[in-house]
Amino acid sequence: MTWTQFMEIGAEIETAVIDKITEEAQVGTCATLIYTSGTTGTPKAAMVSHDNLTWTAKLAYELLDQTDASITLSYLPLSHIAAQMLDIHGPIASAGSVYFARPDALKGTLGLSLKKVRPTLFLGVPRVWEKIMEKMLAMGQQTTGFKKTIAQWAKKKGLEGNYNRQNGSGEPWGWFFANMLVFDKVKAALGLDRCTIRATGAAPITVETLEYFMSLDLPIMEVYGMSETSGLITVSRPHQYRTKSCGVCLPGTEVRLAEPDADGNGEIITRGRQIFMGYMFNEEKTAAAFDDEGFLHTGDVGKFDADGFLYITGRIKDLIITAGGENVAPVHVENLLKAAMPYLSNAFCIGDRRKFLSALLTFKVEVDAETGVPSNQLTAPARAALAAEGIQAATVEEAMADPRLDEVVNAGLARANEKAISNAQMVRKYVILPEDFSVPGGTLTSTLKCKRNVVLSKYAEIIEDIYA
Repeated sequence: MTWTQFMEIGAEIETAVIDKITEEAQVGTCATLIYTSGTTGTPKAAMVSHDNLTWTAKLAYELLDQTDASITLSYLPLSHIAAQMLDIHGPIASAGSVYFARPDALKGTLGLSLKKVRPTLFLGVPRVWEKIMEKMLAMGQQTTGFKKTIAQWAKKKGLEGNYNRQNGSGEPWGWFFANMLVFDKVKAALGLDRCTIRATGAAPITVETLEYFMSLDLPIMEVYGMSETSGLITVSRPHQYRTKSCGVCLPGTEVRLAEPDADGNGEIITRGRQIFMGYMFNEEKTAAAFDDEGFLHTGDVGKFDADGFLYITGRIKDLIITAGGENVAPVHVENLLKAAMPYLSNAFCIGDRRKFLSALLTFKVEVDAETGVPSNQLTAPARAALAAEGIQAATVEEAMADPRLDEVVNAGLARANEKAISNAQMVRKYVILPEDFSVPGGTLTSTLKCKRNVVLSKYAEIIEDIYA
């Protein structure tokens, strides 16, 4: 369809009709409905106002320095608030350009679109960044000799330099050469050579992934928000970020921690101009979401550091309360497991009202580019990680048939448990599933977040066998 043909569609609508719609679109009226992801229950229609959208979009793009000819690549579902902000409202507020990726972007063509578009702002959910990392690690295994030595040296400089920036100090000696020989080339190869903001959100991201991209001078900025906050509560920027933190509060936004514990962890509650109007046709849920002071209760648990950076430490609905009364944030445990065993794609922590914690584990596997269905073929990084442990396997079945697998996984479990903050937060048993979680399988949302209630239901029999 050409632009002329597109404009002709509007010619069929009478001006009076448009004028009426425009008059009714007041700042405090509903502009869009954003359905919550439904990871812990039935989706609800969040009513987001015109003022919510325009205020948040303008402020966010100013903070991220995207007010002059910003370029974004649209590939996430436009039914989600993040995509609407990045692909519609933000570009309108900044007179930016939007390129639309192919429908199969998340099935393997996203990399090609990035190289063509070369965005100035790119948001990737954690799994997208993990997939990019996995492909780069696989390519890196083919590098040998002097080129490998240079790459490893440069990555050490990259990690050191980006931690220095967080602490307010400069790049280390050799940065110029690392940038010229490695960083600039990697950025160009990925299509991120003019991308000043590489962001992530919607789900937890591992430290391993963050540090990998930091080592290539591609630090990822974590942001935090939800449908009910027009997508943003906190934001990270290149001169203001901390690894593992989702940033600092947006200007004009109040954030408190309700009923903090001894370690400073409390429920994140907030109010500001980006807070939604309520849930459509659901006064009961709307009333339950706010307290008497007008603060929205997010359901997320977090804490602030001395510099005002917010760290997400759990989610109330996901919180596991063991039979002994210990509160456990499953995401923290899952991240420890994945960091200790780099061949894992997903780790799902179980233990609510149980005597001990257990986990469902899945291997990193290749995914069908057309259907999104996970195969049984291990990814190159998974094969390499297992080979380092003495297991030579190309498929899930081969890995699971290896008699050394239990010993290898138990060793990984021990490494993860060494970092647990208490004995109650150690994983005692596990089951390796033959298939990875996926969108077609119903265990992941369209933004690749785990549907915990679906996983618990789908694998209920396996879970009961663990505790039998």
